[in-house]
Amino acid sequence: MKISDSRKKELLQFLHNNNLLCDNLELLNKALTHSSYTNEHNLSSSENYERLEFFGDAVLKLISSKYLYEKFEDYDEGELSKIRAALISDNTLAKFALKINLGEYMIFGPAEKKLGGEKRKSSLACAFEALLGALYLDNKEEITKNFLLKFISEETPYIESHLIQLNAKSTLQEYTQEKYKTLPEYKIINETGPAHKKTFEIQIEINGEIISTATGDSKKEAQQNAAYLALEKLGLLKEENEQNV
Repeated sequence: MKISDSRKKELLQFLHNNNLLCDNLELLNKALTHSSYTNEHNLSSSENYERLEFFGDAVLKLISSKYLYEKFEDYDEGELSKIRAALISDNTLAKFALKINLGEYMIFGPAEKKLGGEKRKSSLACAFEALLGALYLDNKEEITKNFLLKFISEETPYIESHLIQLNAKSTLQEYTQEKYKTLPEYKIINETGPAHKKTFEIQIEINGEIISTATGDSKKEAQQNAAYLALEKLGLLKEENEQNV
């Protein structure tokens, strides 16, 4: 697909804005071309981002896996997989794409553009992967790695914290079984709000001692929040964070 002079300027501006280098502008242009454009202009699918997305997905997994493997030496395969899955999800990749205004430089068919394609999470995530693929194939492996790691390193602490909170119940249970030979007891101490939008307050007791209290929009969420606070009170979160510094 031939690139106009005005399009070249747009691509060069994008590279400049993000401190990137890409000698092959045709490859970069493909990475930012949505399938709706090639469909509506009867062009080959090889002219849009789909093939580069496929390759970029592999690049993304390789770089993120190596980063997590080296950063979290004490994490097992399951824990590493959970963090990586969150890091490479459409929601996270779309967030990365929005940070660099990727949608503004994408090409869409008229119908898709009218529907706000440049803000669609799935399209942004695919284009971000395709961008990684284009940069890597342009023999810019180090640039690609540094570019991606900038986003991953910023996002990982939030994802790790979120996963710790989601896994708080099982972590607390393992701890109490090992230390006290008992299980934490979750008690609903209050329910407020209408039936369709209740807020639950949960209290955790271990051996009859109140350890923490928290609220949530569901019993499960309140239990998770209370378990997280219990881990914090018991000093377990601090120990885990210190291990990963």
